[in-house]
Amino acid sequence: ALFTNWSAPDKKVYEIPNLSADMTRLIIAYAYTNTVSVTPSNAMELLLAADQFNIMGIVEACCDLLMEALSADNCLAIWRFSDAYYCSQLQRKAFQTILYNFEKVISSKEFLQLSVEELCDIFDHDELNVKTESMVFEAICKWISHIPERRKKHFAILLPKVRLALLSLEYMITNMVTSELLNNNAECWEMVLSALQLKMQMATSNPPLNTASNIIAHPRVPKDILLAIGGWIYEDVLDVIEAYNGRIQCWVSIPHHLNPPRAYHSSVFLNDSVYCLGGFDNMENFSSMCRLDLNTGTWHEVAPMHYRRCYVSVTVLDGHIYALGGHDGTSRQKSAERYTPDANQWSLITPMHEKRSDASCATLNNKIYICGGFNGEQSLQTGECYDPKTNQWTMIASMDTRRAGLGVVAYVGHIYVVGGFDGYNHLKSVEAYNPETDTWHFVPSLHTERSNFGIEVIDDQIFVVGGFNGLKSISSAECYDAHARRWFEAEEMENSRFGLSCCLISGFPSLTREFFCL
Repeated sequence: ALFTNWSAPDKKVYEIPNLSADMTRLIIAYAYTNTVSVTPSNAMELLLAADQFNIMGIVEACCDLLMEALSADNCLAIWRFSDAYYCSQLQRKAFQTILYNFEKVISSKEFLQLSVEELCDIFDHDELNVKTESMVFEAICKWISHIPERRKKHFAILLPKVRLALLSLEYMITNMVTSELLNNNAECWEMVLSALQLKMQMATSNPPLNTASNIIAHPRVPKDILLAIGGWIYEDVLDVIEAYNGRIQCWVSIPHHLNPPRAYHSSVFLNDSVYCLGGFDNMENFSSMCRLDLNTGTWHEVAPMHYRRCYVSVTVLDGHIYALGGHDGTSRQKSAERYTPDANQWSLITPMHEKRSDASCATLNNKIYICGGFNGEQSLQTGECYDPKTNQWTMIASMDTRRAGLGVVAYVGHIYVVGGFDGYNHLKSVEAYNPETDTWHFVPSLHTERSNFGIEVIDDQIFVVGGFNGLKSISSAECYDAHARRWFEAEEMENSRFGLSCCLISGFPSLTREFFCL
């Protein structure tokens, strides 16, 4: 159009504004070769240039790279950029990244540059990932205080976006009643008083008040849901799966029962699926693995492991599932193997230094750490580290305490080992390993001694549930906060059990709404 319709026939030189020589060179090369070099440093500028000339191949390549590069640090900039240039898929992915990483996003300079309309889009969303609504209120105050004389007029627009009835009474009295923004705004005072009245009704109503249609009392959908899968109780192997919503501190049984039932197995979440492997059904030890496709809600049998593995330790690293040790029905194992989902295939890796069943493992800094376990004679005090680059195991410093049936997680840059059985007693104690110094130190103990329980990290806390306390199976749960350096009681499961496994599923808001009727 520029050359044929918008210019004189004899025109030979054309000026194309807002286009650098580098971008022109890439576009011309693409026209002849159908290839383009997109990098993090040129993706935005190149997308602008390609969009100007409607070169969709380059636009898509730039969007693909930007989606891969999305992080808490750049998601706001990419969201605003993609909104201006109608890159709908990139815009959705960037917005989801904002919602899931909101705690980090509000620390960025870009957050302070958002418009009130953009803030409303974010705060309105059910999937905004905040531990408490106080984070939303404080984000509003931070945004207003950046340019108070221009922005305080927006307080009445933004305050209704806070789910006020979900705030604690203590927080409202301590932080809101004393707020200068609130004290100077009668309309906002009315909102807070209405929320307080609703809180009173919610606390005293019997049966519970239905708040589904009242947005200020409607819980947000958490990013992560904890699943407690299978286990053992009263000589029965369970097929029960319970889901835990940390936002409303509630467990529910879900309809996707474990098939077949398993105890002393492991489970992991990978590629939109939950994988359950190993364990036993009170008759045989399994080498099998089944996969629950969360998009369809159906179970599928996938490739079995090379060995039967009850009391197996399992983790995920770089898109692969690792199964370590266990008991094959006859002997304890030091063998280890790795599953590649795309190929649906298991391959053996270097065996561990020690036989370990009833151990536990976790991934930290692109390495796998396995600790404790039982070798057929005694509970183990040792630990090992696997480096996939070298396919080698290295012994690490021994724990202070022998532990089998323990839980191991990576948390705040350390490997935490929790509870277990030392050969004589079921344990409350907890130790943390520093991989930089190869040393262990004790941290506060559990409230309840337990072995063979479920363990995961959720909402930046270690969460343990169920297990065996030396006398019976238990349903209780507790969580550890490294900042507070203490354990807190959590909502207990509906079913007491031990020999269960836990895994965290992320990014399925529709399932969360279905499970918890949100």
